[in-house]
Amino acid sequence: MADEHDDTTEDVGEELDDLDDDLDEDDELDDDFDLSGVAPAGAFYQAPEGYRSGFASFVGRPNAGKSTLTNALVGQKIVITSSKPQTTRNVVRGIVNRDDAQLILVDTPGLHRPRTLLGERLNDLVRTTWAEVDVVAVCFPANEKIGPGDRYLVGELSKVRRTTRIAVATKTDLVTPEQLGQHLLDIQALGEETSTVWAEIVPVSAVSGDQVQLLADLLVGQLPEGPPLYPDGDLTDAPEEALAADLIREAALEGVRDELPHSIAVVVEEMGLREGRPADKPLLVIVANLYVERDSQKGIMIGHKGARLRSVGTAARKQIEALLGTPVYLDLQVKIAKDWQRDPRQLRKLGF
Repeated sequence: MADEHDDTTEDVGEELDDLDDDLDEDDELDDDFDLSGVAPAGAFYQAPEGYRSGFASFVGRPNAGKSTLTNALVGQKIVITSSKPQTTRNVVRGIVNRDDAQLILVDTPGLHRPRTLLGERLNDLVRTTWAEVDVVAVCFPANEKIGPGDRYLVGELSKVRRTTRIAVATKTDLVTPEQLGQHLLDIQALGEETSTVWAEIVPVSAVSGDQVQLLADLLVGQLPEGPPLYPDGDLTDAPEEALAADLIREAALEGVRDELPHSIAVVVEEMGLREGRPADKPLLVIVANLYVERDSQKGIMIGHKGARLRSVGTAARKQIEALLGTPVYLDLQVKIAKDWQRDPRQLRKLGF
């Protein structure tokens, strides 16, 4: 792939030296944990009677508020959000730990009519997820009318059997009570039109927190009884490299023109603690490549004398530090992978 990349780079590494958190390097994992995949949290754990655990997937057309809702339920940012559509490109699991249940939220890319090979693969990812979860929550933003994209999505979802469906009216903080009432009626009518039975229809606002807890209760009520599937305290099963790459891409998406977001991909090439640092002053070194498809896009991303790339690097570094709790040195480079969204070989190399 090296022959297809422009090697001009911009280094935006930054370093912070102060951190008081102690690292406990003696922690050991219990043998009962299966680190190769999802498994019960261990035979030593006795779940209380009536304990529930399972998977729920948020789906919806692009920019319907799925990722913001996932973060609100988990209580911490684990999924990137942006005003740009199709921000999410991976299936990210967020874990909600409760005394009575463990709810694993599966945030998926928005389902859409694909125009590229990347789009087709993202849609395949969504459909596969639908068949594997216990309940699907379809998100309909309250500030937008039900449209062809919603009908297409619900029609596709109707082909999946045996999966419980909940309708969620998102972004209720952006509309009046009268508008919300009409929106809920429209959601009900869409269900009737597509022969979809909604187990619940619930309005929520992830921004204000209104009815977020109610939604969690309704989702938990649809899960089967069983032990927790992840250790208590885990918030996501996404690798740290994937989380870092997503946060870098989120920072890169802000303020770019409409055609550019779909052309941005990020790959973390190296990630690890710098050797020789005092234990009480660790530094996480991340080397990442930000890929675009054309020379003109590279110029936009770097900006005048590298100003925009430095801004992206600073914003991403702060988000990664907040998530991982460790000072970060970020070496961010911009490279060209020509027309990667349509090239199967490039898609594989970029992780799709």
